[in-house]
Amino acid sequence: MCASKMHADEADIDVALVRRLLAAQFAQWADLPIEPYPSAGTVNAVYRLGDDMAVRLPRIESGVGDVEKEHRWLPRLAPLLPVDIPVALGKGEPAEGYPWNWSVYRWLDGEHPLVGGLADPGLLALDLAEFVAALHRIDPTNGPLAYRGGPLRTQDAETRTAIGELRGMVDTEAATAAWDAALRAPEWSGPPVWVHSDLMPGNLLIDRGRLSAVIDFGTMGVGDPSCDLIAAWNLLPADARDIFRTASKADDATWARGRGWALSMALIQLPYYEDTNPAIAANARHVIREVLTDHEHAR
Repeated sequence: MCASKMHADEADIDVALVRRLLAAQFAQWADLPIEPYPSAGTVNAVYRLGDDMAVRLPRIESGVGDVEKEHRWLPRLAPLLPVDIPVALGKGEPAEGYPWNWSVYRWLDGEHPLVGGLADPGLLALDLAEFVAALHRIDPTNGPLAYRGGPLRTQDAETRTAIGELRGMVDTEAATAAWDAALRAPEWSGPPVWVHSDLMPGNLLIDRGRLSAVIDFGTMGVGDPSCDLIAAWNLLPADARDIFRTASKADDATWARGRGWALSMALIQLPYYEDTNPAIAANARHVIREVLTDHEHAR
């Protein structure tokens, strides 16, 4: 959980605000216990509501559109996926000094997987591959463009800026070489597919070591499937990474772009969240190490 705000333009959100919003718009839930949930999420604040619900409020304006997108598309995707995904119970409106729409969701039980602490990484790799394959098979007609659904090169300027900010913190020469290699991979030439595009450990839930749910679909949409391979580097150890690659049937170019997405995300996250989100910063350092090791072995 982050004690301080992560963004300069972040809204003021606390238990008292959540209580007022519920009292005004969902009175049937207003007297239930409310507790801040210690999430490392960067876009939404999450509060546990009673035993079986959660209130989710965008911290920043750029996350506001995700509310409508999730309410529209999650019910259509859910029946076609092998694990649970969020179920919206209500959509709140701006009020009580809070400027944006917000949501009440059913609570999903489970634990976030821990890098280096997976009970059976190989089985989890297969679960992730099954989820990704099922998502990619869903009819993409009229789906919105995914947040990371476009060409990898769209991240080039921001990634190189981040590399410059990381001098003295990471091996920037090696990071640049790995990024250049990812950009040389052929772009996706197939039809767009549904993607989650943010399969970070904090967006996965496990039960007895197996994938039980995937949450936070704010970045979902249609596009290049490579962005859904990032879990190979942000969570899975090398041997399970190979299992995930085989099960996901990723060709060389798609795998290279996926590694590029993982690297770009980590390079951008580390300088931005180093002081405000320890969990994201630690995972970013892990990803950078894993990708640079991969790149070195591939040379």
